[in-house]
Amino acid sequence: LCNLTGCEHILQEDPSLERHFKGHKDAVTCADFNPNRKQLASGSVDKSLMIWNLAPKARAFRFVGHQDVITGVQFSPFGNLVATSSKDRTVRLWTPSMKGESTVFKAHTAAVRSVAFSNDGQRLVTASDDKSVKVWSVHRQCFVYSLNQHTNWVRCARFSPDGRLIASCGDDRSVRLWDTSTKHCINCFSDYGGSATFVDFNSSGTCIASSGADSTLKIWDLRTNKLIQHYQVHSAGINSFSFHPSNNYVISGSSDGTIKILDLLEGRLIYTLHGHKGAVMTVAFSRAGDLFASGGADGQVLMWRTNFDTKSYQDVLQQHSRRSTPDPPPHLSDVHPRGPHVHHPQSTAIQVTRDAATSSVDGWTVDHSAGRAGLTAGRQTGAGVGGRGRTEDEARGQTHPLEVFSGHPSSLDSILRHIVQQLDILTQTVSVLEERLTLTEDKLKECLLHQSQILKDVRASRERRRTESEETDGSPVHFT
Repeated sequence: LCNLTGCEHILQEDPSLERHFKGHKDAVTCADFNPNRKQLASGSVDKSLMIWNLAPKARAFRFVGHQDVITGVQFSPFGNLVATSSKDRTVRLWTPSMKGESTVFKAHTAAVRSVAFSNDGQRLVTASDDKSVKVWSVHRQCFVYSLNQHTNWVRCARFSPDGRLIASCGDDRSVRLWDTSTKHCINCFSDYGGSATFVDFNSSGTCIASSGADSTLKIWDLRTNKLIQHYQVHSAGINSFSFHPSNNYVISGSSDGTIKILDLLEGRLIYTLHGHKGAVMTVAFSRAGDLFASGGADGQVLMWRTNFDTKSYQDVLQQHSRRSTPDPPPHLSDVHPRGPHVHHPQSTAIQVTRDAATSSVDGWTVDHSAGRAGLTAGRQTGAGVGGRGRTEDEARGQTHPLEVFSGHPSSLDSILRHIVQQLDILTQTVSVLEERLTLTEDKLKECLLHQSQILKDVRASRERRRTESEETDGSPVHFT
């Protein structure tokens, strides 16, 4: 199995930890790469903004000025400015140099939860606990207009790539889409079980994704206004996510302490990264997609090399072209779980099980997950996100490299098809068992909480009776 499924991994390499940055004194809440590829910014509960210079042995800059937790950070498209938002109700615009000069923007009447630039760098959009989304002029350094239809705290707001739309989400469990020319809300998605925590557009502006405190991540196609993908791969709320520039991948950070990497073309979880102690508060791809950063409740900022996007599907298709029927059974690239592959000469601890392959990467645990995400649009879901649609399905049918085997291709193909079918059945069985186990765990937690509440009520009742007895006859009464 290892040898066979290893062929598929000509497509991918494992992500690897490049560097970790320590300097914050409390949880890291936000992070962003400078488009010039030379700096990484992070904000923290410790009220400071850190600018990490990525050159070896280069010093970092610490900027102070905010009076409360920094909640959001983003570099301008040209990298010459950094915007931050804070619970102190202000937005600051910094120059990421040694001087660290900043301009303060004030208009919100409550904590500001996020800040983001428009693609032309002329506007800022902010989201706040005052239930408003506000737009600011960077050049004039002033407030421009407000969007007010949310009925609770607004957690996040982002411009579309062309600047014509704004997406926002919040504790009213809704994701709203605004027209920046008319200032009107033109759409509202409101099927969250809890607070909507984060929202963003993909790089082409055809889709938006949003995450929730209910641990879900949803992707809508704006051309049809339909939900096209729905993932529930975390065991706790998702705090942040980031689209890869290719639109083929999404990374997400959760309070369950993990970073998940989703393949949007195949609609499944491909990696789980364990690097932080405690909740992962923020994740962000670099503009080129070759790096991504994560920040956590442990006060660390980790920088990872992406690796898994280095070889495109098109490159593989040029080497291996094969298609026998219009709709064949799954090929090796559809096998779940993914098998391990060796991409470094040194030995690594690899364990193959029915539901995951786990390997050690640079001292951090990486799980190649087997779980298929729930797709609401069948095999066509990749069309709305990666723009490849049916051709990508066909591509996956052609990535089986027959030339690595010798013998009779037809009989070997039949055997491989049978193996794939059996693995697919096993994967589906494991998925069902995992769902049932999760439901059982939830029920047990409810029972334990209920039992705990009953015990508290009994103790409180006994205490009341003891007090009443003492007040009645002046002597304590002992209950057993």
